[in-house]
Amino acid sequence: MDIVSAVIQLLVAAVIIFFISGRLIGSHVSLTKRIMSVIISVAFTTFVFWYTYLRGSDYYDQGIVSNVVNIATLLWLGSMLLISMLFYLLFELFDPIELNEKGTPVGRRSYFRTFITYWKRQKRLRQVVSIAVKNGVTRTMKYARAREDERELAKALRETLEQCGGVFIKFGQVLSTRKELLSPVFIDELEKLQQTVKPLSEQQVDQIIKENFNADTTKIFSYFSKTPLASASIGQVHKAILKETNEPVVVKFLRPDVKNIMHEDLSILMEFASWITSKSQWAESLGFYDLAKSFSLALSEETDFNIEARNMEQVAKIVERGSIDVKIPKVYPECSNSNVVVMEHVKGKSVTVAHNIFADLQIDRHEFAQTLLKIFLEQALISGVFHADPHPGNIYVEETSGRVAILDYGAVGRLAAHQQEGLKYFLVGIHQNDAAIVVDGISQLVENADKIKHQEMEQAISQILLKINYVSNVPTDELMYSIFSVVREFGLHFYPSVNVALRAIITLDGTLSIICPGFKIFSEVKDFSNDYLKMNLLKPFKKPLETKQYLEEELALLIPNLRKVPRRIDQLFKKVESGKIILHHDIFSDKANSMFVTQLFSRFVLLLVGITFGIISVALLAISQFIHNAYAIYLNTAAYLGLFLCAILLVRLSIQAIRDMKRTNKM
Repeated sequence: MDIVSAVIQLLVAAVIIFFISGRLIGSHVSLTKRIMSVIISVAFTTFVFWYTYLRGSDYYDQGIVSNVVNIATLLWLGSMLLISMLFYLLFELFDPIELNEKGTPVGRRSYFRTFITYWKRQKRLRQVVSIAVKNGVTRTMKYARAREDERELAKALRETLEQCGGVFIKFGQVLSTRKELLSPVFIDELEKLQQTVKPLSEQQVDQIIKENFNADTTKIFSYFSKTPLASASIGQVHKAILKETNEPVVVKFLRPDVKNIMHEDLSILMEFASWITSKSQWAESLGFYDLAKSFSLALSEETDFNIEARNMEQVAKIVERGSIDVKIPKVYPECSNSNVVVMEHVKGKSVTVAHNIFADLQIDRHEFAQTLLKIFLEQALISGVFHADPHPGNIYVEETSGRVAILDYGAVGRLAAHQQEGLKYFLVGIHQNDAAIVVDGISQLVENADKIKHQEMEQAISQILLKINYVSNVPTDELMYSIFSVVREFGLHFYPSVNVALRAIITLDGTLSIICPGFKIFSEVKDFSNDYLKMNLLKPFKKPLETKQYLEEELALLIPNLRKVPRRIDQLFKKVESGKIILHHDIFSDKANSMFVTQLFSRFVLLLVGITFGIISVALLAISQFIHNAYAIYLNTAAYLGLFLCAILLVRLSIQAIRDMKRTNKM
């Protein structure tokens, strides 16, 4: 047999293996992976077959028919099929690409690039874990019981985040604001984290403008300051004047490499958080992994300035409908995109340095603080959309009018109606020292409200409220920390949006204390709730036309259903009389449940079949050892065929299991 004929036979065999392996692996398989698996399998098995059997034999001198029915050829082809599936399993196992609900890849990149990315990630993860172990994070987590041990852990965590740099430092800075979760020892340490950010050069700024506007600064702005007003890890802000309208604006740029860096480091942070959680009961009870996950999601939104522009526009419309005059910067959507946002320049100063404005305009600090609190409560408790990061740097005083101006809408929280109601109960209950009201509020703020033990929880909250009773000033962060500790001890979990709201309240409390020392946030919340209730009671009398319109709309929706009620009641009585009323609950009535159970059952059956083939085949092999005639050959053949089928089924199930784990619609 010449070489050409041998190559042709190999190609034919490879094509056959390609199609058979594709059918055995299942649907939604990757074409590239199948081709690579078949090529490697054919090359490997051919070399082994040639080296162990063909070399020096008369195999080539036999005819094609004889070669096909040769037991060695069948063994060779079977090995090709099995090994190609094993290689496909290997590629699937190490492929980080996520799949959608249909099982098809969300994104695609070369395997070389995938390998390089995987290697870099593992190297970075090893570096982070090494830093954590070196600083004693795992050791101190095991013994963080006493205050001194806790301080040692806080120091080790802070040093680890600081030495890892980048996203890890920003994560630590965000953790330093979670005073409701972390004790003062951790807050003190994490507040030491500082991140030095070098401003973008003028050439980089010009390049960003050119890439995002397809023009230089002179065609868009009549004036553009190359010296930034502020520079942070995510973006940089410059002052400018629009050429067409001559309006003063601020231009916020996204740093050019921030998306790539954050995407890479955020995945490492998640793996690091998962590793710490697995090593420590403290981290698990704290919800360290969930903290990292919420930080990752929030940071991903902050790197898309389209979201910030929409947030600003939404809050501005809410303020227009509200009762309080507050300045929200105007956005220029025609000049903005995901990497750049252009907004109105607010003439004023941060509340931390606006002493001269307060003095010159004779602004009452307590009234200013009240106004700011009412703005937040009106947003959070009435509209449900609120500024989630009201720290002093984002709260300005307009230098001409003395109005409250709120900046930076990269972080905006949203509360559903029942969460708004729960937050009202929560805040008012704290002010009234009523544990029952606080627990009622918490029941609407947690995901697993069915696990609440009302009596035990009321007793625990009562102990906290008794500690602050008759005390003139209790720090809000300490109070929230105590209540959050009780919530965690009872195994409850706040909705993520509620976590954002409570964190914002603590941040706002610090800002209010800077504006007006001694400002009592919970007393003001009670006054706001009372005013809001009175307003709702009097609204029908003050705005009769709006009330009339609202009632007409509700009646228009209600009347068609009311007309159907007599007929439906009559039908119900007829069914009761005839005994046709049957209560039926079927999990298979839901299509998703039905598909899940069906898929699970089918794979369980395949698993049982594969195991059965394996057991029977092993038994046949064992029996054949005691038979010394021709029947032993048949038993051995059947046994090896059964083992081959067992391996095929188990490999297929393994591939499908891996693909299921990689689907993007994970719960």
